[in-house]
Amino acid sequence: MLQGDHGPVAYRNIRIESAGPNPFFAFDNAAADDKHKTPKEQVALLKELGYDGISSRGGKELPEVAKEIEKNGLTLFTVYLGINIDPGQPAYGKELTDAIEILKGSNAMLWLYIQSKKYKPSDPAGDGRAVEIITKIAEMAAESKVRVALYHHYGFWIESVEDALRIAKQVNRRNVGVTFNLCHWLRVDDEKNMKSLIEATMPYLFVVSINGADSGGKDWKTLIQTLDRGTFDMRAFLKTLSDAGYTGPIGFQGYGIGGDARDNLKRTMDAWRRLNNLTK
Repeated sequence: MLQGDHGPVAYRNIRIESAGPNPFFAFDNAAADDKHKTPKEQVALLKELGYDGISSRGGKELPEVAKEIEKNGLTLFTVYLGINIDPGQPAYGKELTDAIEILKGSNAMLWLYIQSKKYKPSDPAGDGRAVEIITKIAEMAAESKVRVALYHHYGFWIESVEDALRIAKQVNRRNVGVTFNLCHWLRVDDEKNMKSLIEATMPYLFVVSINGADSGGKDWKTLIQTLDRGTFDMRAFLKTLSDAGYTGPIGFQGYGIGGDARDNLKRTMDAWRRLNNLTK
């Protein structure tokens, strides 16, 4: 704590260091299988394996997820919800406003993906409508101390990290930032741009998602694997994030991996711990 209310105070030689490894959470799609169908079962599994929390897809199960997270002393980092920027279409549904109310005061994030049938992926012609909608959501979210992280997704209107960054800058709200999704970045970009892109994104970077992946992979089977697999240099990626000053949460993307959730999550956590030791 720095206190300066009793007259002029000067500070020098202030050093800021990370208090520990980045918080590490899992997407709910990584925790779900035939043995772990309910939020209660999924949250209990994540706690057992040492994860810091979960990302939820929202909807009718969100209240139960929030309840189980609080009961187990974990964190609900993000809630994955979408908006539509096509004229004449509802921009979002009741599940979004409900999510803001459920997350009130938690400093959690709405993970917003953006879709459109009118505008092709990355088309800046949709910027005006997108900024209008996101600004309105950001205002509602700010009242509840909720943040908004733009989620870039292959094939969606916000498809690349650059798209998310472009929109976040135009919205220009303190509670609006961007996500760096490893698998979606690898699907549309060149790995050689990693360092410059992370550095450009840092002022707006709220959250990162990772998973094992193959360099040069062209489909989700090669681009979304458990963290202990794949040829992509994850140690270099995490070091680049650390060197850029990122200390925020990192989530494990488990979409489509299949198999046993416990095994996948345990192998991923073991790999995370090894990688964390390497990047200290």
